[in-house]
Amino acid sequence: MERQETLEEQIEALLNVEKQMRLAGDVAGTRKAACDILQLCFEAKAWKTLNDQIVLLSKRRGQLKQAQTAMVQQAMQYIDQTPDVGTRIELIKTLNSVSAGKIYVEIERARLVKKLAKIKEEQGQLAEAADLMQEVAVETLGTMAKTEKVHFILEQVRLCLDRQDYVRGQILSKKISPRVFDVDTSKEKKKPKEGDNMVEEAPADIPSLPELKRIYYELMIRYYSHHNDYLEISRCYKSIYEIPSIRENQELWIPILRKVCWYLALSPHGPMQTSLLNSTLEDKNLSEIPKFKSLLKHLVTMEVIQWTALWDAYKDEFENEKNFLGGALGDRAAEDLKQRIIEHNILVVSKYYARITLKRLADLLCLSIQEAEKHLADMVVSKALVAKIDRPQGIVSFQVTKDSNDILNSWAVNLEKLLDRVEKSCHQIHKETMIHKAVLKA
Repeated sequence: MERQETLEEQIEALLNVEKQMRLAGDVAGTRKAACDILQLCFEAKAWKTLNDQIVLLSKRRGQLKQAQTAMVQQAMQYIDQTPDVGTRIELIKTLNSVSAGKIYVEIERARLVKKLAKIKEEQGQLAEAADLMQEVAVETLGTMAKTEKVHFILEQVRLCLDRQDYVRGQILSKKISPRVFDVDTSKEKKKPKEGDNMVEEAPADIPSLPELKRIYYELMIRYYSHHNDYLEISRCYKSIYEIPSIRENQELWIPILRKVCWYLALSPHGPMQTSLLNSTLEDKNLSEIPKFKSLLKHLVTMEVIQWTALWDAYKDEFENEKNFLGGALGDRAAEDLKQRIIEHNILVVSKYYARITLKRLADLLCLSIQEAEKHLADMVVSKALVAKIDRPQGIVSFQVTKDSNDILNSWAVNLEKLLDRVEKSCHQIHKETMIHKAVLKA
């Protein structure tokens, strides 16, 4: 009882000191008095009194910004030393209410929300944690360190993906430009000009930019895996593969390069896929995994691939993929790989044939006529190929139909070539005549 009275008397005395300093406009004195009150409550383990004093001090008339900032920063140090989760949540909520709407403690508020969201997640309240994190727009905080901002947004994205809110997860991920990870941190930082806001240093627990880059692309792989967007997944793995710390460690880059090769093989044919295939084939490290180099060479070579032979050669590698980084390739991966091989074969046939019977096409693809027709029709619909099927005669035509302008242009080009050759012939004849006349005169 005496201790409680002593604490109350000490707080009362310090509140009087704080009032005198505040009215006198003494920043250092007001800050010290406010912090001393909080320190007394903390040492006495009077957590309820601490919360009450934080609210009281922040609401006092004409309270100085510097004093409020110092008070919030000091109280944040006590969060990890609270006796139980309930007290911790109560203290965080008190600090949140005090810092709400105050621009000079916006970074502290963001960090408090992050701590509260972490507690909610540990308690299994995932939706509530995600909602709490989404309330804070860290991209608008000018004085927060870049790495801390990126880490905060990545936490927002992770929580959205954990609760399977993929739409909001993608919207939040677009707040991060991939170019931010390629900034050269070795360059000297520019000294801030007078009047500029000082950017705070990131806390020690915030990862470095290369580590944040890896986390970002791993989250994007989770998002694209949900939509089975194999090309984007391969691009994400390629970006992880290019991180210097991973390129230096063979044990790390081999499983990632394997994933790049698999997802490139699973990606639909297109300009971006072709470009990535060729750039990956030029990588010298690919010689360390010869089977995958052979797989990519099959895909860039314009030759028909026998699906059964390919599957027999790569089935074990495909099934072993679940033991490597990133896990299995997905439930539909085997079917999609077969689909990609059929599409590749149809493209090869279209390069070598202008017209072909459906029966011969089905034989080349090792499919029935109905299946061959279905796959061909799907490729025509997706505009990966131009073809016409004459079903009564069973003939496929890969010739592109030209409109009237194209035909006229081709005629004009042909006429130009013809006239050019006539002119050259006339010139040669004239030259021969002149030489012949000169010989006769001699």
